[in-house]
Amino acid sequence: MSLKKRIQESDPYLQQVVMHIGLGALLYAFKPFAKVFFLAIMGYFLIKIVLSPPKKVVINVLLGCAYFAGAEILFRMTKGGIAYEASKYLVILFVLMGMFYKGVSGKGYPYFIYLILLVPSIIVASVTLTFDARFRTNIAFVLSGPVCLGIAALFCYDRKVTYQQIHRIILYIALPIISTTTYLFLYTPSIKDKLTGTSSNAALSGGFGPNQVSTILGLGMFCVVVRLLLKSPSLGLKVINILILGAMTFRAFVTFSRGGIIAAFVVALAFLGTIVLRLNTRKLGTLIGSLALLSIALLMTWNISSSQTRGLLDKRYANQDALGREKQDLATGRVQLFEEEIDGFLSAPFLGIGASRVKNKRVETSGHHLPSHNEIGRLLSEHGFLGIIVLLILFFKPLGYRASNRKNIFFFAFLAFWFATINHSGMRIAAPALLYALALLNIVNDKRPVHRKQLKQPPD
Repeated sequence: MSLKKRIQESDPYLQQVVMHIGLGALLYAFKPFAKVFFLAIMGYFLIKIVLSPPKKVVINVLLGCAYFAGAEILFRMTKGGIAYEASKYLVILFVLMGMFYKGVSGKGYPYFIYLILLVPSIIVASVTLTFDARFRTNIAFVLSGPVCLGIAALFCYDRKVTYQQIHRIILYIALPIISTTTYLFLYTPSIKDKLTGTSSNAALSGGFGPNQVSTILGLGMFCVVVRLLLKSPSLGLKVINILILGAMTFRAFVTFSRGGIIAAFVVALAFLGTIVLRLNTRKLGTLIGSLALLSIALLMTWNISSSQTRGLLDKRYANQDALGREKQDLATGRVQLFEEEIDGFLSAPFLGIGASRVKNKRVETSGHHLPSHNEIGRLLSEHGFLGIIVLLILFFKPLGYRASNRKNIFFFAFLAFWFATINHSGMRIAAPALLYALALLNIVNDKRPVHRKQLKQPPD
């Protein structure tokens, strides 16, 4: 058998993994290619959605959203996107195209109310923001994430997809994160040369924000865990996924940003808790074997990471500085930021202080451009009482849907990622908005092909 034929007949997943490892290397070696790739992949999904037959519109929309959510940090690192928030805008665009072709469920109307409730903060901001603040840029920065969530939730609510399709969506999130991991290894191949202490390390995060890099790598870890447990029937695939998971986990550890790691473990536990309750005894035994392999791999990854960081990683997770002294602030300043946001809510409890006013006030008082790290605090301070209604919709609408539809085995995992992320990183990236929306999907069983026995023709 020729090499070409072997490649064609091999598992497409392996081909996709190899291709995205190569993509990460190419983006590192030739950064201008990032813009070419961004435009090419954007055009690919736009054409694919427009030319889709009616039955494939939904899955193609969701695959496009998934890919750009997974690739967002890679494009930001390489400056490949046409705008900083390009991935969020494309998720919104793809979903609006999906709505044009397929409509929305009338039962998702609370998310329409949610979107309307965001508008008053813009009006208030037009009065409260200082003259030197860039109004359009600041408003877009804080509201692009919430708007992305609301529109995506409207589209996904009670939308039917199959189990195979949801696995494809998760794969499309993971693939560009594999490229991101490759890029990080090439950007800083030597960890020890870039160690500066126990604080978050941009030099070990591709020269980008460690919090966002840690968050996207944590999401990648979850996606690979899903494939390891549910889509790796052979030992070879298990080993490959363990290696990918180990690489992602190592790079997430050495960012020294804990938020993404903690979120990954919370999401993985939510997912495991769901599938353990659903599996029969025979399949549970297979799962335990995979979990044992996963535990050994993570333990080895931690030991390697600890060794490569000369023990500084251990001190980071023990909340110590490089000299081993305990830090007073476990949340690295986030508690103070949250308290400032609560003060903003108390000063204007009805309509809030206006979108982006929290960041604007910090610039006035301290000169630091510190955006909110906690979406709950930001909603309360900038939207006031309307922010409380927004939070009630976000928390209780999916739980109400879950009470009548328990088919989505990823429901709690997706919601856990959204909740964990908005509490340490806000909604700076598209991923928490998209995963929240994916929790609202109605997952149905895959249709098995029906084989009909042909009747024999009687002889003439």
